[in-house]
Amino acid sequence: MPPRPPTAPRNTHDAMSSLSKEDVLRIAELARLELTADEVDLFTRQLAGILSYVEQIQALDTTGVVPTSHAINRPLERDDAPVPSLDRTAALANAPDAATESGLFKVPRVFG
Repeated sequence: MPPRPPTAPRNTHDAMSSLSKEDVLRIAELARLELTADEVDLFTRQLAGILSYVEQIQALDTTGVVPTSHAINRPLERDDAPVPSLDRTAALANAPDAATESGLFKVPRVFG
């Protein structure tokens, strides 16, 4: 696929004009979030800033740049070796209302 021609990056104000408060409210609805009016304003500005930054990155000419699978392309700091895990009694020690006799965590009922 040919690279996209670079475009002039838009500033946050331009991105804000394409991202409305209604968009943020719709996203919040999909995520089942209740937002105050101040949060809607804040998130509209923040999301517009993120979109503006993404547009700036998309405008960069990446011809000849090899794709990577990780942002940090260097060896791991340590070998991936199995180590003993946390003992069950220790894991349950700080759990509220743990069923220590059966070795299980008790959690609130989610479904009726």
